[in-house]
Amino acid sequence: MRVLVTGAGGQLGWELARHCAAAGDTVVALDRAQLDVGDSRAVSDAVTAHRPHVVVNAAAWTAVDACESDPQRAFRDNAQAVGSLRDACERTGVHLVQMSTDYVFDGALDRAYREDDAPNPLSVYGSSKLAGELAAGDAATIVRTSWLCGAAGGNIVKTVLRLLGADAPLRFVTDQRGCPTFTADLVVAVRELAVQRCHGVFHVTNQRAVSWFEFAREIVEAAGGDADVVRPVTAAELMPPRPAPRPANSVLANVALEAAGLPLLRDHSEPLHELVAELTR
Repeated sequence: MRVLVTGAGGQLGWELARHCAAAGDTVVALDRAQLDVGDSRAVSDAVTAHRPHVVVNAAAWTAVDACESDPQRAFRDNAQAVGSLRDACERTGVHLVQMSTDYVFDGALDRAYREDDAPNPLSVYGSSKLAGELAAGDAATIVRTSWLCGAAGGNIVKTVLRLLGADAPLRFVTDQRGCPTFTADLVVAVRELAVQRCHGVFHVTNQRAVSWFEFAREIVEAAGGDADVVRPVTAAELMPPRPAPRPANSVLANVALEAAGLPLLRDHSEPLHELVAELTR
């Protein structure tokens, strides 16, 4: 394929560009400095100039709390930009893959969220990403994922490893649950969905749900540390409180992926150990 990856400076975009190149694709990887997806003219020019078979939009403003105080920028980068990409893709016959998030749900269900469950975002970030899904249109592939971790960019694995040497205990919430997802695994599924030009919404996560507290303990153990340095706290007890509300239940069921005959991602413990080994060697 010829693949255009937006947001190539982020942890997902970087990993995706690397994976597609290794698979033999011709890859145009554009970071924010090379393409501001909020600039509709620049988006149109980029798609027209490069004529890819597929555009994977990994560009987004993912600072959840910052989005809460700047909804205009959040909707510009996470929704209006997707509309511009859709227009450019439709004019040139290019398939669009739009990355999205578990934060489109409110977390009130007592089971994993399926693709056909009604979204109800709690935050500006979640609302802007849901608007981005709608802007992508019915012909696009929408990939919702959660709790992203990878070798590039910032994430909880890097945070825990950095804090391990500090004297203070690590505090992580026990009342928010989700599926940690590793970019090295996620990009394989994203590329396959792009190759097949699958339409509709797909939940794609590594398997096995945990709380942030449980996941932080797993990270410490993977690094050879004592998991008891991680202490439990509830979201309400966090000081200072976070500006943006988070869903208590972020667990995504990968129903559409299975229905499409595509393999589910591994239990998150395996890529976790691989990433910790990579980051600590």
